[in-house]
Amino acid sequence: MSGPERSEPPPTSKLGGILHTYRGYDPVAFPPPAAPPSEGLQGLGDQMLAWGGRRRFTPEELADAIRLPPEALAGLGPSIDAILAKLESRKAKILATWNPAPTATEAADAVTDLAAPLLSMPDAPEWAVERLHREVRERQIHGLERLWYLLEEDSPLKRKMPALVESVASLDRIEGLRDGWPFHGRRVPSIEEALELREELEAIDRLLEQLEEAMKNAKPAIVDLDELRDFVEEADLSEFAEIRQRAEELLKQAAEQEGMVQDGEGWSLGPNAMRRYQQTLLASVFDSMQGGRHGRHAPVDHDDGAHELPSTRPWSFGDPSSGLDLPASILNCVAREATSEDGDPRRPRLRSEDLEVHQTRATTKCATVVVMDMSGSMRWGGQYVAVKKMALALEGLVRREYPGDRLHFMEMYSVARVVARGDLVELLPKPVTIRDPVVRLRADMSDPDITEQDLPPHFTNIQHALRLSRRLLANSDTPNRQVVLITDGLPTAHFEDEDLFLLYPPDPRTEEATLREASLLGREGGILNVFLVPSWSQSEEDVRFAHRIAESANGRVIFTSGGDLDRFVIWDYLARQRRTVNG
Repeated sequence: MSGPERSEPPPTSKLGGILHTYRGYDPVAFPPPAAPPSEGLQGLGDQMLAWGGRRRFTPEELADAIRLPPEALAGLGPSIDAILAKLESRKAKILATWNPAPTATEAADAVTDLAAPLLSMPDAPEWAVERLHREVRERQIHGLERLWYLLEEDSPLKRKMPALVESVASLDRIEGLRDGWPFHGRRVPSIEEALELREELEAIDRLLEQLEEAMKNAKPAIVDLDELRDFVEEADLSEFAEIRQRAEELLKQAAEQEGMVQDGEGWSLGPNAMRRYQQTLLASVFDSMQGGRHGRHAPVDHDDGAHELPSTRPWSFGDPSSGLDLPASILNCVAREATSEDGDPRRPRLRSEDLEVHQTRATTKCATVVVMDMSGSMRWGGQYVAVKKMALALEGLVRREYPGDRLHFMEMYSVARVVARGDLVELLPKPVTIRDPVVRLRADMSDPDITEQDLPPHFTNIQHALRLSRRLLANSDTPNRQVVLITDGLPTAHFEDEDLFLLYPPDPRTEEATLREASLLGREGGILNVFLVPSWSQSEEDVRFAHRIAESANGRVIFTSGGDLDRFVIWDYLARQRRTVNG
């Protein structure tokens, strides 16, 4: 037996704010605001980084990224022109025939007629009637749906509301038809005919846009053939389908030349395509350096050793004769003889004080460990994508320009692990598995029954990353050793012997253990540069701690947004590669 109708509306949330509901909103036709993927191989690479290498691309997405020259598809233009003419003729005929303005008035009257008996129902709660009156007056479909959910299951008002909601939706579409197209006909459609007219006009407009884009950029794959079949004859459709098939074959060949590979799920970036993507990232970095605020970066002439600079200095005892600047030395001698009382400029005698030697630039070897924070917080704002872009660009730079350098990559979360260069694309921030406001966990990692898979993965263990970095750098054959730490805040995990502590909020115990590890790195001659990326939860405490660990290892803190991370890191790497020396 059902209970009585509620006399009061259900309790609402105490949270404040304003919610705007838009009529006619369609999440498919009008998706949430998002930046469209960039075109070309770089756009596909960016998406693969965001998806961790699992992303597969459809032929339509491939057509957006790899442009075919229009001349490659002979006959595409005439075929599309014929179809465009038929679609435009059909659209013009519809607009010249119909007049949906009276239909909109009829649909509004239908809403009023359906709402009248509901507003006068004797058993309906007063609060529900008041809200129903407001939503009908404002034509708010979302408000009517919310009211339907608030009513009791056996409410007579609830049983009769779906027809009203459908009527309001029809009114909204018919008003959109009236206002969205320039009708100038006389024939008045019924409500059902008006709804069909809108669907037809929307389909025609979509096809016109697709066909114009296909003709402009040689992308027939974007045209919906199933929808086009309703408006053109089979002969025209067959001709266009043949051209589309030829375009798909050319697109496949172009994709394979770019290094794309295809499997059962779609297209992805193969090794050659990923190498091209790295080159694109690296080129964008140096373009920014040359024209941006970082200044111009001179190209590298040699991988190792000293080479001469245009600037010179006076010769000193012990300088090699190979560095002498003979023209400058002779000019010094002539000038001295001309100004000296006992000198003879016609027979100059070269002295040691006249000698000039070139300054030289030494390109030194460097061992670097890049520690990439992949804890749960790096997911916010897509910071992890910028980190992986930086890693790929830096790997491409070192492989091409500094093959003698040693470069290691390390993933940091609740623990740290070394990552092979080929696995950089697969990295993703760890999912947050514990949402308690206070976490105090300890795991004995010497216990064979406890594995890494048993741990909550989303914490930040800077101490473990620095410990592994020290071991990697200890085996390098160069005194230039550095750790590049990219993170967004305080550590929340550390080791004490074999015990792993996961502590949130950040605990002084974890900070002290991390500082000890950074100090050991500094004593061993290593440098720690901290790149602090912004985070929604970042505070002054995060900044102070970053300064403390950087100073304890002779390094510095660089503040940067995710978009500039690759430029700052590579600029810093190149700065450590270059130094001007005498000799």
